[in-house]
Amino acid sequence: MDTLIIRAAEMRDCEQLTAMANLPLYRHGTLRMPFQTVEWMRKRLEATPPGLTNILAELDGKIVGTASLQRLDGRRQHAATLGMGVHDDFQGKGIGTALMAALLDVADNWLAVPRIELVVNADNLAAIRLYEKAGFEREGLFRGYAFRAGQYVDAIPMARIRAPGAA
Repeated sequence: MDTLIIRAAEMRDCEQLTAMANLPLYRHGTLRMPFQTVEWMRKRLEATPPGLTNILAELDGKIVGTASLQRLDGRRQHAATLGMGVHDDFQGKGIGTALMAALLDVADNWLAVPRIELVVNADNLAAIRLYEKAGFEREGLFRGYAFRAGQYVDAIPMARIRAPGAA
């Protein structure tokens, strides 16, 4: 694999991010609706909330994955939510692992966030393996969590909890 660059998402990325969000396998693992527009993506990037780290993976000028870490506030400021997706043509090539490593570095070494949460579709076995490899544990089952492709699918809430100051 050529050099993979992990960097912040920028407005100039809207077209490629939209194209990736509309890919069938990428969308299958998310709660996104089909037929997203560049304008939708532009508004999403413009409305970035405080505490959001929004990154992407780029390979030879092509965006091949995206991920985000959203620090929560108030009485949940010790926690953050994580989401990610990988381009259909680049799944299984270490892109998700690289994005995960970058976000965990931000959480551990810059934000001191001990709890990171995510929700994954129960049938997304590759993602579950990635999350478990990164130290996430299953915390239950959300039955009939989301409607996808004409049916309700279950989801698994997962979290990685790290003691403050842990190496």
